[in-house]
Amino acid sequence: MTRANNLEIDTGSGLMLVHEWGDPNSATPGILLLQEIFGVSPYIEQRAAELSALGYYVIAPEIYWRLDDVDLSDEDAPDLLERAVGTMQRLDWDQAVVDSVAALEYLRGRDRRTGIVGFCFGGGLAFNVAAVSSPDALVSYYGSALPNLLHLAPDVTAPSLHHFGDADDYIPVDVVVPALVGAEVHRYPKAGHAFDNPMPAFHDTDASALAWERTVEFLSRTLQGAS
Repeated sequence: MTRANNLEIDTGSGLMLVHEWGDPNSATPGILLLQEIFGVSPYIEQRAAELSALGYYVIAPEIYWRLDDVDLSDEDAPDLLERAVGTMQRLDWDQAVVDSVAALEYLRGRDRRTGIVGFCFGGGLAFNVAAVSSPDALVSYYGSALPNLLHLAPDVTAPSLHHFGDADDYIPVDVVVPALVGAEVHRYPKAGHAFDNPMPAFHDTDASALAWERTVEFLSRTLQGAS
């Protein structure tokens, strides 16, 4: 897997640690990759490396950078999910949006097309960022905050792709989907929440593969101009 470089982005109120894949000075399209509640985990790093290999300059900010005592590094810890949820609940959502917009503006600073890809917590955050700072494309995987963000749907004008598992216990999919007017939405009948995450408790092999295939095609079409 291609290893990331680290840089810091000025958010206006501090320097945020960001991981990058690819050449920042290239003309390739940029992707802002927004983490799950587990942070910029090896899974998120893997997806970033895969996107970079497809010809994108990818950055993944440490959204928890303002919080103290964040330790989510042990993926085998029995209380990992509990600690991740607790960490996310301490986060200032509005500040996380501001920080993410700063990362998106960094991508735009080199006059490139820009997209946002977010998973779970990051899927909702990506939706909010797209509403206040229009990217060229949005991909949201089962955005966990979407039920509370549907009032922003009219403000999300970028071409958008959403993935949901019909067996998701955290998102009322039948309520959320009708509000995403104009978006491309795919539902996976047997998949639960976080089905793309490779952890055995979440992963659905078939849904993950199909959703990623659709994501790659959508990004190619919207950011690289492929038909």
